[in-house]
Amino acid sequence: MEWLAQLSPLSADISLLLIALSSLTSMISASMGIGGGTLLIMTMAQVMPATALIPVHGLVQMGSNGGRMLMTLRHIERNALLAFIPGAVVGAIVASWLLIRLPEGVLELTIAAFVLLTTWGLKLPKRALGTAGTLIAGGVTTFLSSLVGASGPMVAAFIKQRSTQRQTTVATFAACMTFQHLTKAFVFGFAGFVFHDWLPLIGVMILSGVLGTWLGLRLLTRLSDHRFDVFFRLVLTVLALRLVWLGVERLMG
Repeated sequence: MEWLAQLSPLSADISLLLIALSSLTSMISASMGIGGGTLLIMTMAQVMPATALIPVHGLVQMGSNGGRMLMTLRHIERNALLAFIPGAVVGAIVASWLLIRLPEGVLELTIAAFVLLTTWGLKLPKRALGTAGTLIAGGVTTFLSSLVGASGPMVAAFIKQRSTQRQTTVATFAACMTFQHLTKAFVFGFAGFVFHDWLPLIGVMILSGVLGTWLGLRLLTRLSDHRFDVFFRLVLTVLALRLVWLGVERLMG
Protein backbone atom coordinates (compact mmCIF):
# COMPACT_ATOMS: atom_id res chain seq x y z
CA MET A 1 0.00 0.00 0.00
CA GLU A 2 3.00 2.31 0.29
CA TRP A 3 3.08 2.91 -3.47
CA LEU A 4 -0.55 4.07 -3.30
CA ALA A 5 0.37 6.70 -0.74
CA GLN A 6 3.03 8.05 -3.10
CA LEU A 7 0.67 8.53 -6.04
CA SER A 8 -0.71 11.87 -4.86
CA PRO A 9 -1.21 14.12 -1.82
CA LEU A 10 -4.18 11.90 -0.90
CA SER A 11 -4.06 8.91 1.45
CA ALA A 12 -3.53 5.38 0.13
CA ASP A 13 -7.14 4.39 0.89
CA ILE A 14 -8.57 7.37 -0.99
CA SER A 15 -6.26 6.76 -3.95
CA LEU A 16 -7.37 3.12 -4.12
CA LEU A 17 -11.02 4.20 -3.99
CA LEU A 18 -10.54 6.65 -6.88
CA ILE A 19 -8.68 4.07 -8.98
CA ALA A 20 -11.48 1.53 -8.54
CA LEU A 21 -14.12 4.19 -9.17
CA SER A 22 -12.38 5.26 -12.37
CA SER A 23 -12.83 1.75 -13.75
CA LEU A 24 -16.48 1.56 -12.65
CA THR A 25 -17.45 4.97 -13.99
CA SER A 26 -15.71 4.31 -17.32
CA MET A 27 -17.70 1.10 -17.63
CA ILE A 28 -20.90 3.07 -16.97
CA SER A 29 -20.07 5.69 -19.62
CA ALA A 30 -19.11 3.05 -22.20
CA SER A 31 -22.29 1.00 -21.73
CA MET A 32 -24.83 3.73 -20.92
CA GLY A 33 -23.23 6.50 -23.01
CA ILE A 34 -23.04 9.05 -20.18
CA GLY A 35 -23.01 9.34 -16.39
CA GLY A 36 -19.63 8.01 -15.36
CA GLY A 37 -17.79 11.32 -15.46
CA THR A 38 -20.40 13.07 -13.34
CA LEU A 39 -20.41 10.27 -10.76
CA LEU A 40 -16.61 10.44 -10.62
CA ILE A 41 -16.45 14.21 -10.10
CA MET A 42 -19.17 14.01 -7.43
CA THR A 43 -17.03 11.55 -5.47
CA MET A 44 -13.76 13.36 -6.09
CA ALA A 45 -15.34 16.57 -4.77
CA GLN A 46 -15.73 14.90 -1.38
CA VAL A 47 -12.07 13.92 -0.97
CA MET A 48 -9.93 16.33 -3.04
CA PRO A 49 -8.88 19.97 -2.65
CA ALA A 50 -11.22 22.22 -4.62
CA THR A 51 -8.32 23.75 -6.56
CA ALA A 52 -7.30 20.33 -7.92
CA LEU A 53 -10.76 18.91 -8.59
CA ILE A 54 -11.57 20.14 -12.11
CA PRO A 55 -8.06 19.91 -13.64
CA VAL A 56 -7.37 16.41 -12.23
CA HIS A 57 -10.85 15.17 -13.19
CA GLY A 58 -10.36 16.68 -16.65
CA LEU A 59 -7.14 14.77 -17.32
CA VAL A 60 -8.57 11.49 -16.02
CA GLN A 61 -11.63 11.93 -18.23
CA MET A 62 -9.44 12.81 -21.19
CA GLY A 63 -7.69 9.46 -20.79
CA SER A 64 -10.90 7.52 -20.22
CA ASN A 65 -12.71 9.08 -23.17
CA GLY A 66 -9.58 8.80 -25.29
CA GLY A 67 -9.47 5.06 -24.71
CA ARG A 68 -13.14 4.75 -25.61
CA MET A 69 -12.57 6.87 -28.72
CA LEU A 70 -9.76 4.61 -29.93
CA MET A 71 -11.86 1.49 -29.31
CA THR A 72 -14.80 2.90 -31.30
CA LEU A 73 -13.03 4.84 -34.07
CA ARG A 74 -15.09 3.38 -36.91
CA HIS A 75 -18.36 4.58 -35.31
CA ILE A 76 -17.34 8.24 -34.82
CA GLU A 77 -19.35 10.80 -36.77
CA ARG A 78 -16.31 12.63 -38.12
CA ASN A 79 -18.16 15.68 -39.44
CA ALA A 80 -19.51 16.38 -35.96
CA LEU A 81 -16.08 15.95 -34.38
CA LEU A 82 -14.32 18.18 -36.92
CA ALA A 83 -16.90 20.92 -36.30
CA PHE A 84 -16.76 20.49 -32.51
CA ILE A 85 -12.97 20.78 -32.09
CA PRO A 86 -12.48 24.40 -33.32
CA GLY A 87 -15.33 25.52 -31.08
CA ALA A 88 -13.76 23.72 -28.12
CA VAL A 89 -10.46 25.51 -28.75
CA VAL A 90 -12.16 28.92 -28.83
CA GLY A 91 -14.14 28.10 -25.68
CA ALA A 92 -10.96 27.08 -23.87
CA ILE A 93 -9.16 30.28 -24.91
CA VAL A 94 -12.03 32.43 -23.64
CA ALA A 95 -12.11 30.46 -20.37
CA SER A 96 -8.36 30.93 -19.90
CA TRP A 97 -8.81 34.70 -20.22
CA LEU A 98 -11.76 34.96 -17.89
CA LEU A 99 -11.59 32.06 -15.38
CA ILE A 100 -14.60 33.48 -13.57
CA ARG A 101 -17.60 31.91 -11.93
CA LEU A 102 -21.16 32.88 -12.68
CA PRO A 103 -23.54 33.39 -9.74
CA GLU A 104 -23.81 30.19 -7.68
CA GLY A 105 -26.59 27.98 -8.98
CA VAL A 106 -27.33 29.82 -12.24
CA LEU A 107 -24.97 27.75 -14.36
CA GLU A 108 -26.19 24.42 -13.00
CA LEU A 109 -29.85 25.31 -13.58
CA THR A 110 -29.12 26.51 -17.14
CA ILE A 111 -27.36 23.28 -18.07
CA ALA A 112 -30.09 21.19 -16.44
CA ALA A 113 -32.82 23.05 -18.34
CA PHE A 114 -31.06 22.50 -21.68
CA VAL A 115 -30.53 18.79 -20.99
CA LEU A 116 -34.14 18.16 -19.91
CA LEU A 117 -35.61 20.11 -22.83
CA THR A 118 -33.49 18.42 -25.50
CA THR A 119 -33.89 14.97 -23.94
CA TRP A 120 -37.67 14.93 -23.52
CA GLY A 121 -39.18 17.75 -25.54
CA LEU A 122 -37.29 20.32 -27.56
CA LYS A 123 -35.94 19.12 -30.91
CA LEU A 124 -33.16 21.34 -32.15
CA PRO A 125 -33.63 22.60 -35.72
CA LYS A 126 -31.46 20.99 -38.39
CA ARG A 127 -29.49 24.22 -38.75
CA ALA A 128 -28.49 24.00 -35.06
CA LEU A 129 -27.26 20.45 -35.61
CA GLY A 130 -25.15 21.41 -38.61
CA THR A 131 -21.52 22.50 -38.75
CA ALA A 132 -22.09 25.98 -37.33
CA GLY A 133 -24.31 24.71 -34.53
CA THR A 134 -21.84 22.00 -33.58
CA LEU A 135 -18.98 24.51 -33.58
CA ILE A 136 -20.95 26.78 -31.24
CA ALA A 137 -21.82 23.81 -29.01
CA GLY A 138 -18.12 22.94 -28.78
CA GLY A 139 -17.24 26.48 -27.72
CA VAL A 140 -20.03 26.97 -25.20
CA THR A 141 -19.73 23.57 -23.52
CA THR A 142 -15.93 23.78 -23.26
CA PHE A 143 -16.18 27.21 -21.66
CA LEU A 144 -18.75 25.93 -19.16
CA SER A 145 -16.74 22.79 -18.50
CA SER A 146 -13.67 24.86 -17.59
CA LEU A 147 -15.74 26.64 -14.95
CA VAL A 148 -17.69 23.83 -13.29
CA GLY A 149 -16.67 20.55 -14.95
CA ALA A 150 -20.33 19.65 -15.53
CA SER A 151 -20.89 20.07 -19.25
CA GLY A 152 -20.87 16.35 -20.13
CA PRO A 153 -24.67 15.95 -20.00
CA MET A 154 -25.02 19.02 -22.21
CA VAL A 155 -22.64 17.63 -24.84
CA ALA A 156 -24.35 14.22 -24.64
CA ALA A 157 -27.81 15.73 -25.11
CA PHE A 158 -26.58 17.62 -28.19
CA ILE A 159 -24.85 14.57 -29.71
CA LYS A 160 -27.94 12.42 -29.07
CA GLN A 161 -30.00 14.78 -31.22
CA ARG A 162 -27.63 14.10 -34.14
CA SER A 163 -27.69 10.29 -33.94
CA THR A 164 -30.04 7.47 -33.02
CA GLN A 165 -27.41 4.70 -33.28
CA ARG A 166 -25.99 3.68 -29.91
CA GLN A 167 -22.43 3.02 -31.14
CA THR A 168 -22.31 6.34 -32.98
CA THR A 169 -23.63 8.23 -29.96
CA VAL A 170 -21.09 6.69 -27.57
CA ALA A 171 -18.16 7.00 -29.99
CA THR A 172 -18.83 10.60 -31.05
CA PHE A 173 -19.49 11.73 -27.49
CA ALA A 174 -16.22 10.11 -26.33
CA ALA A 175 -14.26 11.80 -29.14
CA CYS A 176 -15.76 15.24 -28.43
CA MET A 177 -15.11 14.92 -24.69
CA THR A 178 -11.53 13.77 -25.29
CA PHE A 179 -10.67 16.96 -27.14
CA GLN A 180 -12.70 19.10 -24.74
CA HIS A 181 -10.76 17.78 -21.73
CA LEU A 182 -7.50 18.20 -23.64
CA THR A 183 -8.21 21.91 -24.09
CA LYS A 184 -9.05 22.18 -20.38
CA ALA A 185 -5.60 20.83 -19.52
CA PHE A 186 -4.08 23.78 -21.38
CA VAL A 187 -6.46 26.20 -19.64
CA PHE A 188 -5.44 25.12 -16.16
CA GLY A 189 -1.79 24.81 -17.11
CA PHE A 190 -1.95 28.39 -18.38
CA ALA A 191 -3.65 29.43 -15.14
CA GLY A 192 -0.72 28.00 -13.14
CA PHE A 193 -2.09 24.71 -11.82
CA VAL A 194 0.79 22.31 -11.00
CA PHE A 195 -0.11 18.86 -12.35
CA HIS A 196 3.16 17.24 -11.25
CA ASP A 197 1.96 16.18 -7.80
CA TRP A 198 -1.10 14.46 -9.29
CA LEU A 199 0.30 12.86 -12.46
CA PRO A 200 1.01 9.36 -10.97
CA LEU A 201 -2.56 9.05 -9.65
CA ILE A 202 -3.95 10.42 -12.92
CA GLY A 203 -1.96 7.84 -14.89
CA VAL A 204 -3.16 4.87 -12.82
CA MET A 205 -6.76 6.12 -12.92
CA ILE A 206 -6.55 6.37 -16.72
CA LEU A 207 -5.28 2.78 -17.00
CA SER A 208 -8.05 1.63 -14.69
CA GLY A 209 -10.55 3.56 -16.78
CA VAL A 210 -9.38 1.89 -19.99
CA LEU A 211 -10.14 -1.51 -18.44
CA GLY A 212 -13.60 -0.30 -17.41
CA THR A 213 -14.20 1.06 -20.91
CA TRP A 214 -13.36 -2.30 -22.48
CA LEU A 215 -15.83 -4.06 -20.18
CA GLY A 216 -18.51 -1.43 -20.80
CA LEU A 217 -18.24 -1.70 -24.58
CA ARG A 218 -18.77 -5.47 -24.29
CA LEU A 219 -22.05 -4.70 -22.51
CA LEU A 220 -23.01 -2.05 -25.07
CA THR A 221 -22.98 -4.59 -27.91
CA ARG A 222 -25.69 -6.56 -26.10
CA LEU A 223 -28.09 -3.60 -25.94
CA SER A 224 -30.60 -2.81 -28.67
CA ASP A 225 -30.84 0.77 -29.93
CA HIS A 226 -34.24 1.08 -28.23
CA ARG A 227 -32.99 -0.06 -24.84
CA PHE A 228 -29.92 2.12 -25.14
CA ASP A 229 -32.12 5.13 -25.96
CA VAL A 230 -34.27 4.51 -22.88
CA PHE A 231 -31.26 4.08 -20.58
CA PHE A 232 -29.52 7.10 -22.10
CA ARG A 233 -32.53 9.35 -21.56
CA LEU A 234 -33.02 8.14 -17.98
CA VAL A 235 -29.38 8.68 -17.04
CA LEU A 236 -29.39 12.17 -18.59
CA THR A 237 -32.58 12.98 -16.67
CA VAL A 238 -31.11 11.85 -13.34
CA LEU A 239 -27.98 13.94 -13.94
CA ALA A 240 -30.07 16.97 -14.92
CA LEU A 241 -32.26 16.64 -11.81
CA ARG A 242 -29.12 16.47 -9.69
CA LEU A 243 -27.99 19.75 -11.27
CA VAL A 244 -31.39 21.28 -10.51
CA TRP A 245 -31.06 20.26 -6.86
CA LEU A 246 -27.51 21.59 -6.69
CA GLY A 247 -28.45 24.83 -8.42
CA VAL A 248 -31.43 25.53 -6.15
CA GLU A 249 -29.38 24.65 -3.09
CA ARG A 250 -26.64 27.10 -4.10
CA LEU A 251 -29.08 29.88 -5.01
CA MET A 252 -30.68 29.58 -1.58
CA GLY A 253 -27.29 29.71 0.09
